[in-house]
Amino acid sequence: MKSKLIGLTGQYCAGKNHVASILEARGIPVLDVDKLGHLALEQEKAAITARFGTDILNADGSINRKALGARVFGNPGDLADLEAIVHPRANQLTETWIASRTEPALAINAALLHRSAAFQKLTCIIIVQAGLLTRLFRAKKRDKLPLFELLKRFKSQHQFNAQYFQGNADTYIVKNRGVLGTCARWHQHQLERRIDAILQREGIGR
Repeated sequence: MKSKLIGLTGQYCAGKNHVASILEARGIPVLDVDKLGHLALEQEKAAITARFGTDILNADGSINRKALGARVFGNPGDLADLEAIVHPRANQLTETWIASRTEPALAINAALLHRSAAFQKLTCIIIVQAGLLTRLFRAKKRDKLPLFELLKRFKSQHQFNAQYFQGNADTYIVKNRGVLGTCARWHQHQLERRIDAILQREGIGR
């Protein structure tokens, strides 16, 4: 029996990795395509340096992802060229991972889920959302980039949701507000209840 495939996505720093951890806690293996992309970058390093030069490399010869990201975000032509190099390799690695699993359900966690090789095979899609200020705070804390670089990344995703409501897969919005203090436990409980309701509706898990 083929595994049911859950697509998990969200805008920059919406908190989709936190939702991925909830799925994993329910026994659903999650493939982090963004991390898989790091492997694809290294495997395609020769083509990337041929296009973007060696100044995007670290001292040890590995690709400096922050330097490369700063180069392409906000530059549609450069970004398209990078994606044309990396995405075919990432798709190949994704297909290999799916074929290697035998669990009843799997999840594909990807910022660019609509460009994944698995997109047309998805049973359902979970889109994680959070407010702009929440995402900005998370991005600044995690990536430590200048504000103008963060805003370029935010701007590049201004039409993020449109492509996910045009296919055949059931599509769900999940709010990950990430509040602090005494309300945090209540919001976490509500988030988990929302995920469990989606899984039950799709015939997955408990």
